[in-house]
Amino acid sequence: MYNGEPNQGMRCIHDILERFSDQISFREFDVRGKGELPDIREFDLFISTGGPGNPLEGDGNWDLKYYDFLDQVWIWNQNHSRKKHLLLICHSFQMACKHFGLGDITPRKSQSFGVMTVHKTPEGLFDPIFQNLSNPFWAVDSRDYQVVQPDHRKFKTLGAKIIALEKIRNHVEYERAIMGVRFSDEIVGTQFHPEADPISFLEHLKKPMVKEKIIELKGKAKYRTMLENLVDEDKIYRTNETFIPNFLSQALQKIKLSQSPTLI
Repeated sequence: MYNGEPNQGMRCIHDILERFSDQISFREFDVRGKGELPDIREFDLFISTGGPGNPLEGDGNWDLKYYDFLDQVWIWNQNHSRKKHLLLICHSFQMACKHFGLGDITPRKSQSFGVMTVHKTPEGLFDPIFQNLSNPFWAVDSRDYQVVQPDHRKFKTLGAKIIALEKIRNHVEYERAIMGVRFSDEIVGTQFHPEADPISFLEHLKKPMVKEKIIELKGKAKYRTMLENLVDEDKIYRTNETFIPNFLSQALQKIKLSQSPTLI
């Protein structure tokens, strides 16, 4: 979903997948650049990445294919015992929330960027995807858009749950954005970037244009704090080591169970 733009996210995802190399093999699909979508019959797990731009816009080709992909996964899981497992990150998460009608997608007044706290909701406290993560936990947040104004009736109809919200900001009146949704037992999405690691974020912060923009908007103290957060093992390092590995290990366990013969 990166639309051809350079991004550290894929390197981070590759690094995590390598930790499971004895259990999985994988293939990449260039959704926005080439309109490539997987045949869901051939795969058990999907990770749909973040990406740049407005999640409400498409070219009438790749975006319609992507929404059809989401429907295919959803319908498959309603009709088969061996489920398809899907993780949606940032841009993909926003598009899925739009597609399923779970909330409004709006531009932020200013970009949210940095290492932020993410807060579990009461439902999120018991969600297995957050196993071994504190409340709140820390994650990289990088977005110009946000999911707000949840349609609770639609959530109830789908059986979806809000599992995380953005950091508490007592100094502003803005609604806290939705940072995580459990769409179903097999589909989960996040507004933050669980794949991010200290190396990827440091590379981004070192870019002259990024550094100058942060200092201009937030000040030098905020920039230094971002750098300090990178070396704290209980912040984004912990999330990188925990969240997507939880998704993969839990999905693989369910797939294994679905393959086991039923004992009578």
